[in-house]
Amino acid sequence: MLRMVVCVKQVPDTTEVRIDPETNTLIREGVPSILNPFDAHATEAAVQLKEKYGGHITALSMGPPQAAEALKKCITFGVDQAVLLSDRAFAGSDTLATSCAVTAGLRKIAQEDGLDLVLCGKQAIDGDTAQVGPGIASRLGFPQITYAIGIDKIELDQRTIKVHRRLERGIETVQAPLPALVTCVEEMNELRYASLPNMIRAARYKPEVWTAADLDVDEESLGLHGSPTVVARIFAPPEREPGEMIPGGADDPAGAAASLLDKLLEHLAAGAGE
Repeated sequence: MLRMVVCVKQVPDTTEVRIDPETNTLIREGVPSILNPFDAHATEAAVQLKEKYGGHITALSMGPPQAAEALKKCITFGVDQAVLLSDRAFAGSDTLATSCAVTAGLRKIAQEDGLDLVLCGKQAIDGDTAQVGPGIASRLGFPQITYAIGIDKIELDQRTIKVHRRLERGIETVQAPLPALVTCVEEMNELRYASLPNMIRAARYKPEVWTAADLDVDEESLGLHGSPTVVARIFAPPEREPGEMIPGGADDPAGAAASLLDKLLEHLAAGAGE
């Protein structure tokens, strides 16, 4: 049986995030929180693997108590179990400290139930670092396959996994030994609608909560103490001024092209004269 853990994060809906110009911090009040979209695709990938090979899926997240809602969302996908790492000791964690805490949670799960495969989204949309997944793999000593667009097959007897991953110039097929860690992109799959039984189960489900005391980890490596990254300033990019309209358009494409060429030649001449 395939033992899988999906690492997920609750993030603010970035389409509604604003920045406080006085404090240079994100304004989270009134901003809805969602399951990180890339993590949703990782969760769906785990469910599809369970359907194909059989197995057990645990969703693991680190965050404040309200992050339990992201884990309950995973239950609607068909995840079997959910664990929330929640403690004031985790507050202020950067990607280094986050990977340390999550790794400790994964080791506890591995000791209790075994662990064959860790799935993560390629990155969180609020930080966009793509560092936590590889950080976990490094700490666990697992081979990592990033930017996965599809899992071709898993050979349980041979303890191998074959994955297709997206690169800038094409698609690469990689085979690695299990246990392994895979980070997933949106191309991995299409998300399905939650079934009614899973929705009912999620509404009643209470994720298990582990604190720092439940983990075998040095608390100095957690939270602010274990975070060497410092955000000096955060700001929203200035709004772009509207561009100049070129006459012609669809009604007169030849005229529009001629007008655009004239504008380009004017800019080139102005640049040459400076």
